[in-house]
Amino acid sequence: MDIVLINEVLEKLKTGELYEYYVKKEDFLPFRQILVQREDFKNFRGIAQRSGDVLYQYLKAPRS
Repeated sequence: MDIVLINEVLEKLKTGELYEYYVKKEDFLPFRQILVQREDFKNFRGIAQRSGDVLYQYLKAPRS
């Protein structure tokens, strides 16, 4: 998973074009490295799945 694709996915989650996005275990670290650098990082929710995969959603209100 490359930086451009990760940023596209994050923007689509933010705009509501995507409701959620499933990240495989092997893509988790590169995805998270880009995610934590964003100003709206707290608006993303990662829901852990079995086998280390994560389901990401965008929240209108940031997490506390």
